[in-house]
Amino acid sequence: MMNSGDRRVRLVSVLALGAALVLPVQAQPAKLPAILSDPKVATANPLPDFSYAGYGFGVAPLPADAGTVIDVTDHGAIPDDGLDDSKAVLRALAAANAVKGKVTLRFPKGRTQITEIIRITRSDITLDGAGSGQGGSELWFPRPLKLIDQSHDYDELRQYLVREKKQQVEPEQNIDYLFTEYSWAGGMIFVAPQGVRPVSYDGSKDVRDPVLASGVAGKQFARTLTVDNAAKLKVGDVVQLQWFSLDGANSKILKSLYGDTDLPIGSHHWTFPNRPVVAQATRVTAIRGKTVTLGDPLLHDVRADQPAVLAAWQHLANVGIQNLRLQFPDAPSFGHHLEQGYNGIYMTGVFDGWVKDLTIDQSDSGILTDNAASLTIANVTTTGARRAHYSVHVGAVHNVLVKDLKVENPVIHPLSVNTRSTRSVYLRPEVMTDAILDQHSGSNHQNLFDQIVMHIDPKQVKGRWQYQLWVRGGAPIGSLGMAFTTRCGMRG
Repeated sequence: MMNSGDRRVRLVSVLALGAALVLPVQAQPAKLPAILSDPKVATANPLPDFSYAGYGFGVAPLPADAGTVIDVTDHGAIPDDGLDDSKAVLRALAAANAVKGKVTLRFPKGRTQITEIIRITRSDITLDGAGSGQGGSELWFPRPLKLIDQSHDYDELRQYLVREKKQQVEPEQNIDYLFTEYSWAGGMIFVAPQGVRPVSYDGSKDVRDPVLASGVAGKQFARTLTVDNAAKLKVGDVVQLQWFSLDGANSKILKSLYGDTDLPIGSHHWTFPNRPVVAQATRVTAIRGKTVTLGDPLLHDVRADQPAVLAAWQHLANVGIQNLRLQFPDAPSFGHHLEQGYNGIYMTGVFDGWVKDLTIDQSDSGILTDNAASLTIANVTTTGARRAHYSVHVGAVHNVLVKDLKVENPVIHPLSVNTRSTRSVYLRPEVMTDAILDQHSGSNHQNLFDQIVMHIDPKQVKGRWQYQLWVRGGAPIGSLGMAFTTRCGMRG
């Protein structure tokens, strides 16, 4: 879908389902199906336009203006002295927060030791260093979140884990323990607006966001939406388009999500009436009467029997993290869902953000995302010997572009689209070991893996080489809904 004034390349895909694939060691490109090669078939069966994924709907360059620069060394941080620099870093962050307009928190070459959480709660801020390689800027995090986190950020998650009896049970390893709260949440760099729930785990606490306008009519994959009243909207607003399952298991939005299927659809889709089953954070780019033009195409139709609202959404904007090495210790791993919180970045409640040119070593999870949109995560390498949970996790987000990710460490979910992820893209990732494509349950849909390289170790079964490339992680609360590109290289 081309837009006037935009130079876009349309990224398309075909649907692929299944857990086990029979593959040669080197996959060969196949003939494109008619839905991609035949214009008539493509017109009758439109596919999502993935070119909107990333910062600025995929076309705006990442900001280069550093604004006011606050150097942590000016506030007492001394790299490579073997002493803790946390207080100096927090003083520098407080000085950065006092700056109006764009600000950069700058880290020096060498090792800066940090044993406190770096909380980013403002817009227009960049964490920057001298690079992630030799002679660059290393942030050394010797302690896990399990030791240093004194917040109440995860109380709702902790209660959920107990209430739902989320236990990791592996009798052969004598493991029967409650999941930790840091398995898929939290980070040493925590980006979020103050006082916002990143993810809802307790339906009784759900409160609908303030409605700015109710949708009347809109066509899937178009950018215009007719609303009942546009008086509360203005051009430039970042809003969230929300669809709810108003008619329980018979809600039309579920059919739009999954089509006519006999597969079970988990009850979480309709048992929380104040929680949208689909949320699309976007920008208002034009208003003409009751017709609103949005920054990216509608995920689904909006009509009388499939209503949606434009709601206010609390968020940060223009937050960047770049040119750094995040280093964790060679600590023991206690297993899946028992992570102690050696997590790099947790980015939530952000619109138009970026992470680029990072190396993350020995983490439990490199980058975790939730409740965010229009992010670019580029040129990130995860390394280390400890088995991680996630490399870069794409969850409950919209229009996130992860490009040129290199996964060198063993990871349970090296490439993962998670619950409620929509129209996000992994572009040119390479997984060096334990290569798996993970689709978590929970209404994720219209996501794309493009030009992936997976280093695999196939096994011969009954004379045929096989490898389990696809897995479905998470609780069984949803059905499949992922788009998968045909451009995929497998390396033995």
